[in-house]
Amino acid sequence: MDTSDATMRAAVASAADAMIALGPDLTVRLWNPAAERLFGWSADEAIGRPLRTVPEEYTAEHRAVLERVREGGHISFATRRLHRDGRLLEVRAVVSSMRSDDDELLGWVGFYRAADEDEAVQHQAAERIRLVRRLNDVVADLNAERELSAVLDRVADSVIELTGADAAGFVLIEQATGTLRLVSISGLPERLRGVTSDLRTSLVGELLRSGRTVMLATADTRSLGDLIWSELDGLHTIALGVSTVHGRPYGALYALFSGHKAGHIELELLELFAGHAGVVVGNAVSYAEVVKQRKHERAVIEASADGIAVLDRDGIVRQWNPAARAITGMDADEVIGRPLPFALPAPDAEPTIQVESGTWLNVLYSEIEDHDEIVVDFRDVTEAKSLEAAKDLFLSMTSHELRTPITVVHGFARTLVNRWDKLGDADRRQAVAIIAERAQTLGQLVDNLLYSRTVPDGLDVTNEPFDLDRLLRGAVEGFRGMSEQHTLELVIDEKLPAALGDAMATDIIVGQLLENAVKYSPGGGTVTVRAGAEDELIVVTVEDDGVGIQAADRERVFERFVQGEAGDRRRFGGLGLGLYIVRRLARAQHGEVTAHARPDAPGTCMRFTLPRVDHAQ
Repeated sequence: MDTSDATMRAAVASAADAMIALGPDLTVRLWNPAAERLFGWSADEAIGRPLRTVPEEYTAEHRAVLERVREGGHISFATRRLHRDGRLLEVRAVVSSMRSDDDELLGWVGFYRAADEDEAVQHQAAERIRLVRRLNDVVADLNAERELSAVLDRVADSVIELTGADAAGFVLIEQATGTLRLVSISGLPERLRGVTSDLRTSLVGELLRSGRTVMLATADTRSLGDLIWSELDGLHTIALGVSTVHGRPYGALYALFSGHKAGHIELELLELFAGHAGVVVGNAVSYAEVVKQRKHERAVIEASADGIAVLDRDGIVRQWNPAARAITGMDADEVIGRPLPFALPAPDAEPTIQVESGTWLNVLYSEIEDHDEIVVDFRDVTEAKSLEAAKDLFLSMTSHELRTPITVVHGFARTLVNRWDKLGDADRRQAVAIIAERAQTLGQLVDNLLYSRTVPDGLDVTNEPFDLDRLLRGAVEGFRGMSEQHTLELVIDEKLPAALGDAMATDIIVGQLLENAVKYSPGGGTVTVRAGAEDELIVVTVEDDGVGIQAADRERVFERFVQGEAGDRRRFGGLGLGLYIVRRLARAQHGEVTAHARPDAPGTCMRFTLPRVDHAQ
């Protein structure tokens, strides 16, 4: 025994070829003198440490060779190895596995010799360069794809192209459910697409647990009949490599052989391609996520009630949502590719701006630094601005209109209290009359305010047939004593049909129109009320000889807190609520009130319509 051990040690030490043995953990167990001479490291420097002779670019080849001979046999091949001084050596290698009598893997042993002048080595080196170039071409083609499904299909086809396999597939590793899903196939029945299997009992699970990146399974060492890949007739070898995405196992490439056998070159190419495929798939996954995010962002932008514009770094509009078109009246085709049609407010300025059309916009914007984009959000606040202005006008007008009668009432009341005994009976009566008149004015102002709060949301009116003739006669009769300077005339068609509406609301309308006719004709004159049927309507007009309304104001006078500016109307006071209430009451009855100039005389003609009962639907 001792003699044979001594003989073996002598044979190893005197061998002309470098001899290197690796244990199952891939650390060096044997390093003979020829290895010292060829590679430059001493035995003490090499033994017990990972092998340092394999260049980084040949790591995949090294792992593929070890995997190929794991179950037995040997491989002779030309390759390159590192010298201690950093030089690359052209070598011829023969590698085989070492197994015990009970077939336990003990490691690997390799024999190496310099092969600078060996033509076979040069041929194999040239072949390797060709294959690497082909691999780069395939990867470049894959990188041109962006859709994940297309990338996965191209991956399976490329496995066959690179390795010469008879069929190929790509499985996704679904860690959450512990399953594999076949998502891409080539050379196999289409019905296998989408098939799932258990990760733990699969070859992929075995490969992941081993810590290796490539694996070879043959029919000589295990049964392949229970795998889905057995659909390939004559299957005898399966090579697989793991693809990682963002540092995590994402899937695995299968190369299936039923014809020629897979060697270490095929394994090396599969491992290299699996690494590149992981990058390509990762890019496709990232692209899909970006597309999904963009679609989500676009859906949010498109559905937003606010106007949204997306600008690039130069301030050019790249997106313009439907709400932006509705607010500005400008289509996307008119805006995209051009500067924003309104100026952005300064960062520390009031965000509400007025654009050329007169519309008020509340504008907020934020810069997205990673995308070099500016998102502008804007909404139409014209109505809010109008309400704000109306509120300010209401407060100023109300304070003015209420203060005047209150001041008069207060003044005459104080006079009566302080000078009652000194005033004659006529003076007392005059003071009380003025107080009563001003109190009536205050009551009317309060009534108008109350109506203005109720009417915008629709006054509760009851539309039913009523006698408009009688109502008009009563209203005119009630106003005859209001002014000795005015003459009231009433002209009603003899066969005036019954009106459909609310009698109380109509009485308020007619009363307000008569009051305005008297109020805005301070020089006196005739106020004429006419009523008659026109087609499906009953038309009531109230005409006066007063100051009139300018054409530009004939629609505005029906807004809240607005009075016509023409002539001398502003000096008559009031809150500007009367005609606002009148129109709202008329529309609540399916009627209308409009203001017109008299065709042949000064003054105003107010036209009020109601539906006829006999034409109501």
